[in-house]
Amino acid sequence: MLIVYTGNGKGKTTAALGAAVRLAGRGRKVFFMKFIKTQPSGEDFAEIKSGNNGEVRMEKCGLGFVGMPGDVLPREKHVEAVKKGLEKITTEKNNWDAFVFDEINTAVSLELVPEKQILDLAGEISAKNKIVILTGRGAPDSFIRAADLVTEMKEIKHPFQQGKIAEEGLDY
Repeated sequence: MLIVYTGNGKGKTTAALGAAVRLAGRGRKVFFMKFIKTQPSGEDFAEIKSGNNGEVRMEKCGLGFVGMPGDVLPREKHVEAVKKGLEKITTEKNNWDAFVFDEINTAVSLELVPEKQILDLAGEISAKNKIVILTGRGAPDSFIRAADLVTEMKEIKHPFQQGKIAEEGLDY
C-alpha cells in the first residue's frame, strides 16, 4: 500500500508517526527515515517498541531545510544526504514491514532527488505487500496518482499567524 500525506497544514509527519505506532502495536516493524529535518524532535527521543515484537526505527539523513535562512550548506551536500537515506532504505527494504519517507515530497519538489526514483523505489517496496508512506508538502501528481490513499492537510488556522513560535513537544 502506498500512502501520501501532503498539503500546507500541520500534521503530515504526525500522521505518519501515528500510523507507525499503530503498526508497531500490531507487531509490524517500521523504518522511519527523515529526509529534511535535522533539529531534535520529540519522536527522536522515543523508543517505540511493542510487546507484540513490533518496532519503529527512526533515522535521519537530512541536513536541514534547504535554502532557508541559516542553511549554509552547498546544495550538493543536501543531494548527497538524500542519496544516503535512499541507499539505507534500499539496503533495509527486505527487513521491515513498512517504511516512512518523511519529507520526501519536499525533497522531490526541491529537486534533491528525481521524482521517478522515489516512485520506483516506493512501488517496488509496496508491491511486496509492504506499506510505504510519503510525507511532505507539494506531493507530485505522479505520487498522488500512484497512491492507494492520499490525505491533504489543509491549514485553516495556525499559531504562527499570531506570531507564536513552534512549541517543543507539540510541533517538534
